[in-house]
Amino acid sequence: MKFLLSLMLALTLALVGCGETMSEPEVTRIVAPDDPDNTEPPVTETVAEPDPIGELIASMTLEEKVGQLIVCRAPGDPEQAIADIGEYHLGGYVLFASDFASRDQVSAALMIQGYQNASKIPLIIAVDEEGGTVVRVSKFPQYRKTPFASPRELLAAGGTDSVASDTKERCELLSSLGINLNLAPVADISNDKNDFIYYRSAGDLDAACEYVRTFVESSEGVGTALKHFPGYGGNADTHTGTAVDTRDYESFVNRDFRPFIAGIEAGADIVLVSHNTVNCMDSKRPASLSPEVQRVLREELGFDRLVMTDDLSMEAITKVYGAGEAAVLAFEAGNDVICCSDHRVKYAALFEAAKSGRITTERLDESVRRILEFKAKLGLIEG
Repeated sequence: MKFLLSLMLALTLALVGCGETMSEPEVTRIVAPDDPDNTEPPVTETVAEPDPIGELIASMTLEEKVGQLIVCRAPGDPEQAIADIGEYHLGGYVLFASDFASRDQVSAALMIQGYQNASKIPLIIAVDEEGGTVVRVSKFPQYRKTPFASPRELLAAGGTDSVASDTKERCELLSSLGINLNLAPVADISNDKNDFIYYRSAGDLDAACEYVRTFVESSEGVGTALKHFPGYGGNADTHTGTAVDTRDYESFVNRDFRPFIAGIEAGADIVLVSHNTVNCMDSKRPASLSPEVQRVLREELGFDRLVMTDDLSMEAITKVYGAGEAAVLAFEAGNDVICCSDHRVKYAALFEAAKSGRITTERLDESVRRILEFKAKLGLIEG
């Protein structure tokens, strides 16, 4: 009997180990018969592993699921911000310099904690703390004596060692305030001072790859977002209008994709997609609304974590698309997170699309799971 039990256990373990992964999160267990004289073979039972995120999704209302898709600019009035968390079930807030200018570290942390206390599901709290020309927190001396340096300044000062130490300090500051996502690093390549993105980039291809990889690997306790996919290049500012990229696909494969690949391999949590219209991938829609750009990111680069739009309130979008329709098109394209400044309109459009069946339950749950998995990684919820 002992021999039979050992044989069955060995066979079971061998079968489980043959494939790369199991298709279902299940555990196979051998159950011996109660009667020692019973010659029947032992019974196998399959027991599903706990799935707290799946259980949370199953408990959520449609309103709560749709709200999780939205990470938006926080209303300037904290009381309104708290009210909107309850009404729209928001996935998170993006904070800007105005949220920190008149506050010290204690009051800023209390404000953010107040937002978290108001939310049934903990919030993503994000800032753009890139260093250099884009700093939301460190530009004020009550948070840091001097603003964090730009990517190219750090590399020039001390190479990747400077990047690593600076990134760790940045994460410590953000974490102390309750900020759990830095919308950085910039993975764009530029060596032309006339480019819009020049002062935010690390430099040439090698510099961008080194910077992005080191930044992601050195980030502790704060999520990272690679931007602006598929690579900004020399395009105009999409805050103020449409930008059309006419480069061929090979230039992206050989150049622009590579810093993103470095960041993905290093474990980046999010890829943020630009509003540039990239003709070689999709000449009809900006990247943030393009299913083909999403396909390239998912299939060609193999990215399986969160994808986020750049702010859909930028004029490259608003001059062409209605506010609500832009949000639905972005989600249909494959984005998980809708970044915006007008969350009420975006929420209403997404909710109606989900309610009508234009957005399927399966597609909605897929993105909600990725969002909750990210929150679990941050330690905000059980994963």
